[in-house]
Amino acid sequence: MAYLYYGADNAPIEIPENLLAHIKVVITAKLRRGESFLMSWRNEDGSGRSSIWMQPSIPMRFVFESAEPVELDREILVRLAESAHSNGGLFFTLPGPSAADAESDSLEDREREFTMAGSAR
Repeated sequence: MAYLYYGADNAPIEIPENLLAHIKVVITAKLRRGESFLMSWRNEDGSGRSSIWMQPSIPMRFVFESAEPVELDREILVRLAESAHSNGGLFFTLPGPSAADAESDSLEDREREFTMAGSAR
């Protein structure tokens, strides 16, 4: 598991490490260009959804349990970036407890794990 600390909130947003590594790249690219945007996520277990407004002036910290960097998948980065550039902003679904613990090697498995909505939302 990895954690995103955003703003003055001491409670982190828990996101699977592989997913947060990809999200971090998209967030930093947009904020580096001075672009603010909405980031939203839905828990797969149906317990709710959340949104935060991402802007360069709000401090954030990414914390990963693993010391080794995650190997990034270009297709996942493209899908997340397309979502972030859409009117609805960056959107993803957090995997349920069993999906977060499972190892998945194929792109198809990772796409199911990181269910993301595109610009058609």
